[in-house]
Amino acid sequence: MIGLIFGETNFPIEILKKIKKERLNYLIIDLSKSKKFKNDRKSYSVSIGEFGKIINILKNNKCKKVLFAGKVSKPKFSKLKLDLKGIYYMPRIIKASKIGDVAILKEIINIFKQQSIKTISSIKFNTELSLKRGNYSKIKPNKEDKKDIKKAIITLNKLGKYNFSQGTVVRNKKVIAIEGRDGTEKMLKKCRSKKFRNNGVLVKFPKKKQDLRIDLPTVGLKTLIQCKLAGLKGIVLKSKQNVLLDKSKCINLANRNKMFITVI
Repeated sequence: MIGLIFGETNFPIEILKKIKKERLNYLIIDLSKSKKFKNDRKSYSVSIGEFGKIINILKNNKCKKVLFAGKVSKPKFSKLKLDLKGIYYMPRIIKASKIGDVAILKEIINIFKQQSIKTISSIKFNTELSLKRGNYSKIKPNKEDKKDIKKAIITLNKLGKYNFSQGTVVRNKKVIAIEGRDGTEKMLKKCRSKKFRNNGVLVKFPKKKQDLRIDLPTVGLKTLIQCKLAGLKGIVLKSKQNVLLDKSKCINLANRNKMFITVI
C-alpha cells in the first residue's frame, strides 16, 4: 500500500493514472484546497493540522511509504482544524513555514520518519515525466540563446539556499524576471511583450539543496503558452530534475511556434 499525499496542480493526476494502470494498492491524503480527489473512494480529505488522523489513516492501512506531489500552500494557521498531534507538531510547521511552502512538506516528512513512514520520490512511478539531457524540439538554441541560458543559470546559482525561486527569464543577456512566491505563471505574465518575439529564455531549475523527492520543478503546456505570450524563444530544464507534463503537446506547440525545449 502506497500513501499518496496530494496537493494542487496536475502532477498528482498523472501519478494516479499510472498507479491505477499498474493496479497498485493506494490511498490518497487530499491536502488540496479544491479537494480535487474527493470522488475517489480511496481518498481522505483532511486538514494539514490533523496529524493524528493522517498518521492513523496511514498506519491502519499499513502504509509504510508515502509519495508527495502537487503544491501545498502555506495555510492560515489560525483557521486550521487541529487534533492532539496537530497541536503538538504545529509549532514545528509554523517555524518551517517562515522559510517557505516546501519547508512545510520537509517538516511533515521528518514527522513521518519519526513514525517509521518512508518518503519516496514523486516520480517513482512516472520516470517518463523527467527528461534526460537533449533537445526535444526541432529548433535548437543558437549562439545568442546560449548566452541568455548561461546568464540565467548563473543568476539562479547565486540565489541563497532558502530562496524559493526555481526560474528566471533572461533576454538579450539581461535578467527580466526572477520567480517569486506566486510562481512561474505569474512571473511569465509580467514578462509579456509585444516588442519581442522568439527572443529570450525561461530557465527552470531546482533550488539549491532542494529535496528532489518532493519538489521537482514542474512545467507543462500552460507554461509553454505563457512563454509564447511573453515573446520567449524557449525553455531550459535540468536533466532528470524536472517534471514535464503534456510532453507531446508541449513539443508540438514549440515546433509550431519555432521555440525550443532543451534539457541540460
